[in-house]
Amino acid sequence: MLPFWHKICRPDRRAVLLALAAVLAPTALAAQDAARRRIGILMPYAAGDATLLRRVKAFRDALERLGWTNDRLAVVERWTGDDLKTVEAAATELVSSPVQVILTTGSRVVPIVQKVTSTIPIVFVGVSDPVGQGLVAGLARPGGNTTGISQLEFTDGQSPLVGKQLELIQRLAPAATRAMLIFSPENPASVFHARTFRQVAEALGLAPVTRPVRTAGDIVEALRDFARDSGGVLVVPSDLTLLANRSLIVSRAADLRLPAIYSDDSFVHSGGLVSYFADRDDLFRRAAGFVDRVLRGEPPATMPVEQPTAYELTLNQRTAGRLGLPIPPALLAQADEIVD
Repeated sequence: MLPFWHKICRPDRRAVLLALAAVLAPTALAAQDAARRRIGILMPYAAGDATLLRRVKAFRDALERLGWTNDRLAVVERWTGDDLKTVEAAATELVSSPVQVILTTGSRVVPIVQKVTSTIPIVFVGVSDPVGQGLVAGLARPGGNTTGISQLEFTDGQSPLVGKQLELIQRLAPAATRAMLIFSPENPASVFHARTFRQVAEALGLAPVTRPVRTAGDIVEALRDFARDSGGVLVVPSDLTLLANRSLIVSRAADLRLPAIYSDDSFVHSGGLVSYFADRDDLFRRAAGFVDRVLRGEPPATMPVEQPTAYELTLNQRTAGRLGLPIPPALLAQADEIVD
């Protein structure tokens, strides 16, 4: 015969087990979370920007293919817009969270993250001249806690990209006699872009004009002043401020009938004429390889900075028609994407 206490307690065994499970579950979940690695993604763009969301997804998908599934990796995303104080606050938050590595982009943003931490590895995507800007000691051996993928390919300290952009816009607008580069003076890469732009424009027989812009009002004024005389084309480099104002730039260029070439295909999808630049989706996918190596213990100091291997030419056929610019058949055949 069972003891009296056993008869009383037996119906409560299930309740006891459930209560025990409830007590242990948070501990088990905490242990699981502790076992997961944590990475931070700091994007200096508006939350919900479809183009940048696509690029971050390309990175995360590539990381998952490398084995970093949700049960092994926690990803903390911070979207700040181009306000640099907000960028610094978000970087500080990620460092204190803490994370094992931070992925970010932009010549103005990487120095901010480096100021916040000198120990947590930083992987960048899309910096024009990481050595010239002092972000790394060298391409082959970056040193420090930072490495990644530049957005320009350098040969003997020069990048052929600006020259290629000018050649392309000149093929689309062969009657052009002047070219203007707008740029943000806060961007440390602007000095490099402006110098190269002037040299190449003059070599192509185009009178170069460079115009710094900080605000939407500056952009409107610069385009209006330049369009007062005919025969002009516009070159828009890669920059946070310019990308944040892409709708304004595209609409004003259309109103002023100003042929323009951009450094991001999102301008063309917004109605811009043409873009030519490194394939940014590819850059973000390749960045996953850097983060994978960091998570497996490789130090950034010895991971060589890589350069782009794929470039994209995107044309907007409808915009060319509105500007009265026939697209040469050879250029159409060369295009990676035609927007109509």
